[in-house]
Amino acid sequence: MSTIWHPDLLSRDPVVVKEEPDDDHHQPPAVNVEPPTDDHGEDEKSEDLAGKGTTIWRPNLDRLYASVAEMEGSESEVEEKDVTKKGVKRKRAPPTKGPCEHGVKYRSNCKVCRACPHGKWRRFCKECGGSQICEHGRYRSKCKECGGSQICEHGRQRSQCKECGGGSICEHGRRRSQCKECGGSQICEHGRQRSKCKECGGGSICEHDRRRSQCKECGGSQICQHNHIRSTCKECGGGSICEHDRIRSSCKECKK
Repeated sequence: MSTIWHPDLLSRDPVVVKEEPDDDHHQPPAVNVEPPTDDHGEDEKSEDLAGKGTTIWRPNLDRLYASVAEMEGSESEVEEKDVTKKGVKRKRAPPTKGPCEHGVKYRSNCKVCRACPHGKWRRFCKECGGSQICEHGRYRSKCKECGGSQICEHGRQRSQCKECGGGSICEHGRRRSQCKECGGSQICEHGRQRSKCKECGGGSICEHDRRRSQCKECGGSQICQHNHIRSTCKECGGGSICEHDRIRSSCKECKK
């Protein structure tokens, strides 16, 4: 009969040995975070987790705040670009009815409200350099040298040309506004052109009781350098001087 030998270790109760980490493997130490004291259930869980050597993750609030700020800044830039593309709505003045404070029915027709400091329409003002004034100091549309749109092929204003049948020429072959028979708007009650009538105080009459354009003292536009009326000046060869060196209207030979 044979006997079998058993070691004493098998007959004894097992002993649990706690493993300690090796020095070669560097593991981060366990972080024990104290939870708030209000909830008792969370306290127990945190104690259990701390005992087991686990870590609790917490977000980096500074980084989150910075990323949120960047996102908001990019959105605001996109909105600003959209606004610039769309454009800003222009503010309009409240609508007005009736005449302006100067008594003109339409405010746009009032020279005081809408005109330049010289009392003229800005586009027709020579001193302001209006867009309708050409380099020759005339209205661009009525300038022959610039070839204005109102100049016909005969070198006259289209509306006042008899050959072109201008709208300002009446059936009597005169300017409609200056025709006495047609009752033109420029004919006054004395049977004269309103601007040249002394009794009506026309705008073409100067303070010396003469036509402004033919007044030597006022320096009229029809006075030449020889101090004569330009059309009747022999030296200038005015249009009223005939080939006999006389005034055409008083020349007997021309009448024959």
